[in-house]
Amino acid sequence: MKQTPTMARLFISAAHKSSGKTTIALGLCAALRARGLAVQPFKKGPDYIDPLWLSAAAGRPCRNLDRHTMSEPEILSLCTEHARSADIAIVEGNKGLHDGVSTDGHDSGAALARLLEAPVVLVVDAQGITRGIAPLLLGYQNFDRGVVIAGVILNKVSGARHEGKLRSAIETYTDIPILGAIHRSAALAIEERHLGLIPANEAPKAQTRIATIASAVAGGLDLDRLLAIARAASPLRALPRPIPPATTPGPRRRIGIARDAAFGFYYADDLDGFAASGFDLVPFDTLGDRRLPDGLDGLFIGGGFPETHMEALEANVAMRRDIRDAVAAGLPVYAECGGMMYLTRSITWQGRRCAMVGALAADAVMYGRPQGKGYVVLRETEHAPWPAAAGGGGVIAAHEFHYAAIENLSADVRFAYRVIRGQGIAAGHDGIVVANTLASFSHRRGVGADPWPAHFAAFMRRCAERREAAITIRGGDEGRMLPSAHVTHPHHSCLREAHADVQAHSR
Repeated sequence: MKQTPTMARLFISAAHKSSGKTTIALGLCAALRARGLAVQPFKKGPDYIDPLWLSAAAGRPCRNLDRHTMSEPEILSLCTEHARSADIAIVEGNKGLHDGVSTDGHDSGAALARLLEAPVVLVVDAQGITRGIAPLLLGYQNFDRGVVIAGVILNKVSGARHEGKLRSAIETYTDIPILGAIHRSAALAIEERHLGLIPANEAPKAQTRIATIASAVAGGLDLDRLLAIARAASPLRALPRPIPPATTPGPRRRIGIARDAAFGFYYADDLDGFAASGFDLVPFDTLGDRRLPDGLDGLFIGGGFPETHMEALEANVAMRRDIRDAVAAGLPVYAECGGMMYLTRSITWQGRRCAMVGALAADAVMYGRPQGKGYVVLRETEHAPWPAAAGGGGVIAAHEFHYAAIENLSADVRFAYRVIRGQGIAAGHDGIVVANTLASFSHRRGVGADPWPAHFAAFMRRCAERREAAITIRGGDEGRMLPSAHVTHPHHSCLREAHADVQAHSR
């Protein structure tokens, strides 16, 4: 198998979740970046919030590595593709090193570290432990000898005396290198709420907090030794990319992407997929902009926290009206989780209710416990507007994490998916379909098994071509193109023709 030049890389994991590995990982990214190194961050599993922080710290988009949606060759391909242009790759795990859904560990951080042949740096939350850290580390070292634990970082240390006891125990009973210690400090904490950390796109002083963490990491960790460990990693296998770049005939098109404090959950690979399919990404702000950008051929409203911004979203009446009119006019729209909540009539949270777009005949209600959490498997129905398989029926691996439920659904609601595994919206279904809009709790990932950005791009392009042809034929409008978001065309006028286009594009 073809080998690539050695790519320096580290796998940052922990003994258990909430040990502070995200803080350490983003601090490493920022501290190494400050040294002039190009740092490529990766995150294990489905996640948006940690990657937002890692991207901000590294100055490069974080990429997710997820065995539920990706094959092993695809994980290796994605890693080599984006790490080869960097000086070092930092891979942050999720949960503990050996934790996962399966008891055989095939979906654990340890399994991913083995696949990537990456040295593991174990972050240990040292609160309330001294000599006991030695058997803990010995257990992790001996449990799976195929995983190389290259060193330990002591986190949340209470002071110099505590650090001394920890170092003495580790040096006396183990041969695991101590790569540094970070003392407990409120200045290093990132505020949390119901879905985890507050995203970097919402934190008003994200860069200031990152700089503070980077300073602590640079002062408390042996960066030179960490770099030496990363550079000693064996050459990583190079595999061809499972999804070749899309080649789409015709002029470039425009897709509006909601990017603001309320909506920021997007996979970098999905956005790359739109660009490769001939679409320019046009950001818009649902909180500050008064209307959609002109000339759009579609919208993507990702997840986020609309509930924490619902008063501001409600106050922007002009934007809500513009999006509602665009949906009614047949503009292709894809909305995930928080984006779907925004398209409903209202959001209710903590005793307050605020009006939303009103494009979907339903209401979003927030609860105190998750209403859906984890991996999902979907099967497309005949109502899927841009299906992966002709006539629907395609199986999709995705994920969901929401405290909201969709209530007061209309009796004639149509769903794009049957839920094989997971919760979805209602009665084993997910994906509300209205006009050319698809809105769901499930988050899809543009990968080899589900190249949905290419499918949606083909659908948007076909709808735009139908719309432009109708305008050209209309008397007095020959040759004049009107802004896409403000042109009314027949309900579902492009669906049947788009299906063939989608299949041709995905082959």
